Amino acid sequence: MANTFHIRIKKEYAAAVIEDLQKMDAVELISESEFQIPDWQIELGRKEVQNILDGNTELKSWEETKKILKA
Repeated sequence: MANTFHIRIKKEYAAAVIEDLQKMDAVELISESEFQIPDWQIELGRKEVQNILDGNTELKSWEETKKILKA
């Protein structure tokens, strides 16, 4: 299972845990310059923007969206 996550390390001990995982070959650190958004995600984003511009997508306010997410 190869997932990619972007994280912000907030505690010193967390950085040590990540370093230990890297030593065990459990994680691979990828620099910003190495990271690329897959073409399929870029295309999906472009299609969604076009749907919005064409009026084919129902947009909700942030307040309405927060209520849905909390439900």
